[in-house]
Formats: sequence, structure tokens, C-alpha cells
Amino acid sequence: MHTTSRILECVPNFSEGRDSKTINAIADVIRTVNGVHLLHIDSSAAANRTVMTFAGAPDAVTEAAFRAIRTASELIDMRQQEGIHPRIGATDVCPLIPLSGITMEEAVDYSRQLGERVGKELNIPVYLYEYSAIAVHRRALPDIRKGQYEGLAEKMKLPEWIPDYGKDYNATKGATVIGARDILVAFNISLNSKNIEHAQFIALRIRERGYIDKNDGESKHITGLLDKVRAIGWYTQDFNTAQVSMNLLDYRITSPLKAWETCNTLANNEGVTLRGCELVGLIPEVCLIEAGTYAYLREREEVPQDKLLLVHSGAEYLGLANIKPFDPQQQVLEYALHHAGLL
Repeated sequence: MHTTSRILECVPNFSEGRDSKTINAIADVIRTVNGVHLLHIDSSAAANRTVMTFAGAPDAVTEAAFRAIRTASELIDMRQQEGIHPRIGATDVCPLIPLSGITMEEAVDYSRQLGERVGKELNIPVYLYEYSAIAVHRRALPDIRKGQYEGLAEKMKLPEWIPDYGKDYNATKGATVIGARDILVAFNISLNSKNIEHAQFIALRIRERGYIDKNDGESKHITGLLDKVRAIGWYTQDFNTAQVSMNLLDYRITSPLKAWETCNTLANNEGVTLRGCELVGLIPEVCLIEAGTYAYLREREEVPQDKLLLVHSGAEYLGLANIKPFDPQQQVLEYALHHAGLL
């Protein structure tokens, strides 16, 4: 990214995707912080989840994150919350991502300061994850989230799962996971099927952790096909389809194109086709340029030098507008930052 500014990004996930008043209240409190730009809001009624993306100066972003977590804790009651997405708290996870002029080590410091403040001032249990984790078994989000909100009270009693900050169980607020991480691409591939078993079959085989194959009474661990990928399969009423929901933890290792092609092969083997992708949040430009370049080469056409043509071609190849609207100017990370005046 061509800038000398210090830019920290924050992508909190809130356990509310249906009540517009609550969603707007959280967004509004983020906007109250000078130096912070709210880049994107993505809500799902079926998941009952909203993902907000904002960026700016590190101190300002951290302050905005605290205010958002506080507002969510005041408006979301986890005792009443339900949806298809795994979660443990009103603010389920709050990652900080260093984009420019700030190291991962500095982002870790900011995340720990934020976690300590959330635990002390808001009385919300906080787990540190990814680069901020203080123990290996707490680094991966699925491990922290295992058991979900319903199992949180008992999990917190275990010595290995005592929160890093805010030690007391809070029934209304749940817990929050905070940490510094790399840029992540979150997207869901929709199948031309309502059968959740198709989505689960594909998810188990692509995710890095793989699955346990039980055959003739023996259990064997099968390694997943894609590195740095987490995936689950579900059915979503939002689009009346089964989906493979993915987090690409390092798009340089497993890109959206690679994930799409692998899912397409597995789906075809099961007699299913892909409808398109639902992007959650923002995506780096290079991901769409790669997919666009592949699309041209696949048709044995000359690859254009115009980046925007490649971006639009990549979005079309991945079916990013087939499930819900996709606007590159709003959802490509670099373009969103540019429009906000950060690049």
C-alpha cells in the first residue's frame, strides 16, 4: 500500500444481524471517533451477525473498537441470541490488522491494551487469539469458540480456559475474542443445492484441519486439501441455499480462486454445481486480479493491462454478484481505503 500513514484496521463481528436499530447504534458510535473511517457493514439475518470494517490511526481505531464493544454489550442480550453462525459473545471477535506503517508486534500491544480495558471497564471476559495469544491452544478462533455461548460458563471454569481479562462469567454479554492477525478473506460459496450435507462434505475436505474418516471400525485423520483455510457447511435462509463458509487465513497461500476451483471440483464429483460467492467484508485487489487473469487465460484471450478490467473479470468468474450485490469500489480493500482518504 503506497502511503506513509499508520493504518490499523479493525473487523469486529457482532452477534446481531436482524435489528437495524442495534446495528445502526454500533455503527454510529464508531463514527464518533475522529480519525476513524467506517468502510463497510455486512449483516446476515440467518447468521444473526454483522461484520463491520473500519480503519484509521491506531489509537483512534482502538478507541472506536472499545466504544463499539461497549455499545454491543449494552444492546445485545446473548440469552436471547440465536443464529447459524458460531459465537460466544455480543462482540464475538474483534481483530486488529496492521495495514501500513505499523508492525504486527505493535498491533499485538494495541490488542492487549484493548482486551485489558474491555475486561476491566466492561466486565466482559476476553480471550486473546492469533498473534496476541499467550498460549498455543488459544491461538485458533475455533478452539476458543468451541462449545459456543451455551457452553461458555462451564468452559471458563477449566484452568486452561480462564479468560485473559475479565474473569467473571457474564450471561448477557458472553465473552469477546480480541487479537492481532493478518488480512483475512471471508466468503461463502453457495451451491445449487439446499442439502447441507453437500456443503459439509466439501467443507470437511478443504479445511486445513481435515476430518476423521471412519472405515471398517478404524479412525484415520485425513488432512485437508487447502492450507490456511477454515470452513464449515451450513444452510442459509438468506439465499435459500447450502453454503461452504470459509475464512482464508492467508490469501497468498490459498487464494479465493484456488478455493473456488477446489470447491468446484468437489461439488462436481457430488453432482452439484456452484452458484456464486458471498463476500463478507473486504477483499484485497490482488485476489480479484488473479481470478480475472485466470479467466482470460482460460478462454485463451490476451490478458489486459487494465487492473479494473481484471478486477471485474475476477469478480464475474467467482460469481461475486450472483448471490448479492458486489461493488468493487466499496468492497475491494484498497479502493475502500482510497475513497476514505487513507491511501
